[in-house]
Amino acid sequence: MRRRPSALPRPTRAWTWPLVLGLTATLTWSGPAGADSARSSRDGLPQAIDAILDDPRLAGGAAGVVVADAATGDIRYEHRGTDRLMPASNTKLVTSAAAMELLGPDHRFSTDVLTDGRLRGSVLTGDLYLRGTGDPTMLARDYDRLAADLAAKGVKRVTGRLIADDTRFDTQRLGRSWAGDDESAYYAAQISPLTVAPDTDYDAGTVIVRTAPGGSAGTRPRVTVTPANDHVRIENRATTVAQGSPNTLGVERRHGGNTITVTGNLPLGAAPATQWVSVWEPTGYAAAVFADALAGHGVRVDGAVRLGLATPADAVPLATHRSMPLKELLVPFMKLSNNNHAEVLTKAIGHRTAGRGTWSAGLAAIGGYLKRIGVDPAALRQVDGSGLSRLNTIPAREFTALLLAVREEPWYADWYASLPVACGPDRLTGGTLRSRMCGTPAARNARAKTGSLTGASALSGYVTDADGRELVYSIVLNNHLAASVKSVEDAIVVTLASSGGSGADVATVRPPRAGRGAEAPGDLECAWRKPARC
Repeated sequence: MRRRPSALPRPTRAWTWPLVLGLTATLTWSGPAGADSARSSRDGLPQAIDAILDDPRLAGGAAGVVVADAATGDIRYEHRGTDRLMPASNTKLVTSAAAMELLGPDHRFSTDVLTDGRLRGSVLTGDLYLRGTGDPTMLARDYDRLAADLAAKGVKRVTGRLIADDTRFDTQRLGRSWAGDDESAYYAAQISPLTVAPDTDYDAGTVIVRTAPGGSAGTRPRVTVTPANDHVRIENRATTVAQGSPNTLGVERRHGGNTITVTGNLPLGAAPATQWVSVWEPTGYAAAVFADALAGHGVRVDGAVRLGLATPADAVPLATHRSMPLKELLVPFMKLSNNNHAEVLTKAIGHRTAGRGTWSAGLAAIGGYLKRIGVDPAALRQVDGSGLSRLNTIPAREFTALLLAVREEPWYADWYASLPVACGPDRLTGGTLRSRMCGTPAARNARAKTGSLTGASALSGYVTDADGRELVYSIVLNNHLAASVKSVEDAIVVTLASSGGSGADVATVRPPRAGRGAEAPGDLECAWRKPARC
């Protein structure tokens, strides 16, 4: 069992740092000048964080904060660290670490084309199977390559059916207590071992719907879907209206099916809009894309498409696609906070450890891993892999224990590299922290996983202080009514980055300015605002 952080009593408040806190504040940095800055030593760190937590946006809410020395595990600060709070996407820290240990950094998903028939000349007599194991990175071009490989073997006709084998996982497509009004949102896409991603963010189980004004007022807007497929149907009820009119365009998939309805008005001159929409039944989506690819390469399938049947044990492989290794998949997964990846990995862990691709099997294995490294699974509740469920409750202290323990793992360097970097220069470096803590000692220094749900916000990771000492921190904030409390998290991390035995400037919180450092309306993950591309 790994070392847990030492349990020290919560520091008592002795004095307060001069921090300027506002209801709509965001973080900026200033050098030592008058009342806007102060000098900090490690002895004053608890009081500085206490002052930050006095922010009126947190009044009536709940906050769990733990800071530990990465080298020794000693707790430097703790505020209600054992309280069970909704961690939102900080849950991905647990899932990703367990996946690296239980699946391995070199784990790859395979998507296979097989047959139980016999090839004679250009005719394959029998069924054709498309078998998935959970690859969330399968693009339409990957299915096209599988079809091309089959055609290259001389196959022009399949006398049997095209069977999509998604039996690696169970048939439960949505996580426990996921919100019903999120159903068509890309971040709540259904989970299947056989799916399609429409882009290289690998938003599996979704399509991209692009809309643009029609040629004149009174006409329908132009609507396209990527990738093109007949699994989804567009019902265009929208109208192009005169330039300068209000834009009321809406795009949403109906419950229980794949009709995507476009409604409202789109004015002439409006910029084209892009929206990611989840599909109903990703297995059928994959089968439709692969069937189109087969036809495009001159392969005719006589039989119907069937979903959910297992591939016979003696089936012969004809073509295979393998994903990137897990250590590379972690980058888009963690940097962009991809929920689908977390859930696929949870079910893949279940299949690897128990032979069952279910949430329950995967979560049981994750709990076992946590126990082995000194994180107490009895102190938390995890019901999915991503943190989308509001039933997840994880104390800041357990996140801190995890962050300390994984530093000893052989795969730690790859896992650490997948964490978003404060003010990182691009999406696959900064990720969901790309616009945060810029111009402060935490910029390009702090690495952390973000988390956001309505009334829940979290930030847990690593930062180096002014003396070069690495600190581990977990900040979990719940039940606030303010639109955003991200600047509270940032103020704590910047204070940690500027702290040290020789003293350093303490964070100042000021009213936001428009631009890169401003907080997002609605307190959403940067990755959730998909059209903005972060």
